[in-house]
Amino acid sequence: MARESNKLNLQASSLITRSFILLFIIFMAIFILGPLFWLAARAFVTSWTFPNLLPDGLTLEWWRVITGDESLKKAIRNSLIISPIVVLAASVICLPAAYAFARYKFFGRKTFLIGMFAANAFPKIGLFAAIATLYYTLNLMGTVLGVIIIQLLGTIIFMTWIPAAAFAAVPQSLEDAARDAGASKFRVFRDITLRLAMPGILVGMVMSFLHAFDEAQGTYLVGVPTIYTMPTLMYALVLNYPAQIAAVFSILLTIPSIILIGIARKHILGGQLAEGFQIK
Repeated sequence: MARESNKLNLQASSLITRSFILLFIIFMAIFILGPLFWLAARAFVTSWTFPNLLPDGLTLEWWRVITGDESLKKAIRNSLIISPIVVLAASVICLPAAYAFARYKFFGRKTFLIGMFAANAFPKIGLFAAIATLYYTLNLMGTVLGVIIIQLLGTIIFMTWIPAAAFAAVPQSLEDAARDAGASKFRVFRDITLRLAMPGILVGMVMSFLHAFDEAQGTYLVGVPTIYTMPTLMYALVLNYPAQIAAVFSILLTIPSIILIGIARKHILGGQLAEGFQIK
């Protein structure tokens, strides 16, 4: 009798646990996918008034507005041009530093790494305001170069920490064996170190692009009204355009993120992103 009672209690406990897990999954699906479905619906409707369960009509007019509005097209071009430039600049600046952090022990190494991470853990609006004061002196306000520098600041952590972990994960013995076989330092780095570290570098570049592409505060502060990107233009869309236009623009803003996350999904799920924050 006692054994049967324990078995029933275990079954009841298991059922309750599975129910809570199912409810949590449903809640997360609604929380994550709900806004996307809302955007997709709003982007193709003429209007949708409460309390109607269905939209008043369907249309592609809002998409035609996006393709016909020069200011909107210019913001899209700016984002698609500036963000890759930021990633390229971050790679040139940060990859040598990442290799140095991975391969050499020097004074202040850990302090610099922790300080770099801590600098990105706080709101940056105060930093952006101070930079804006400096920009006025250097005549960088409202310039593409000024926007690139602002966006570059937020990519440093991704292009240093994650590639540094990738470089550190390359076995030193492989490099030594290649050197013993007569390979030059450059060839060892190109054919062994860089090739094995490339998945981590790819993840760092994807995260850097997403940060630069979505950066709004600093870009708005130093770029507007001359330089608009897609995130900064969202402010004007919300205030001055129909909600359907903002929905279409939001969908366009998410497309590069979805594509890049899909490309790097294998390496992100494989732990490359987490390893970037475990370097010693």
